[in-house]
Amino acid sequence: MNGKDEARTLPDWRVLIVGGASGMGKTSVGRALARRYDIPVVEVDDIVEALLAITLPEQLPEIHFWRTHPDAARQTPESVVERQIAVAETLAPAITAVVANHVDTDTPVILEGDYVLPGATPPGGPVRAVFLHEEDEAQVAANYLCREPEAGPQRHRARVSVLYGRWLAAQARTADVPVLAPHPWESLTDRVIATIEGTERRRLSLPR
Repeated sequence: MNGKDEARTLPDWRVLIVGGASGMGKTSVGRALARRYDIPVVEVDDIVEALLAITLPEQLPEIHFWRTHPDAARQTPESVVERQIAVAETLAPAITAVVANHVDTDTPVILEGDYVLPGATPPGGPVRAVFLHEEDEAQVAANYLCREPEAGPQRHRARVSVLYGRWLAAQARTADVPVLAPHPWESLTDRVIATIEGTERRRLSLPR
């Protein structure tokens, strides 16, 4: 073990979940938090890819749905959101297992992705969570255009993202999980950190 490892101070949580729909800034803030705490990020998309590689469509039809139904993404936004929710619910046991493993092995990690459900891993103690949600469809479309200029305007995708994000935000509030607006971008990482630390202070101050 080198001097840097010896001097490293671990956060008082072991899993930090950064959830929310696509285009909300999760990846950027997840990477910033990883640098801040000097711990790795696990992207839920990687869990999906791993499951796609080792299962057949008949075994996990919801996980394979977007590949077996390539035109489904062009259905009505409401229909696409229903499918996204189904994928998230199918993934919930796998995500819970990843969270439990990091808690049991005492290895901190940031878990980031569209398919994390607030109720799948209740926050508190070694697990913290924050969800990002942007209500402005035009802003979400602008976010897509900024990172994927070759794709052009993606208004349908932005509408899907806002609807799915709205559903996730409602689930998060029901589970008493903090929901933050991404804007202003410049202060997002600091606001997430303050929210995480504030959540812990509130938890410790609750009467026993």
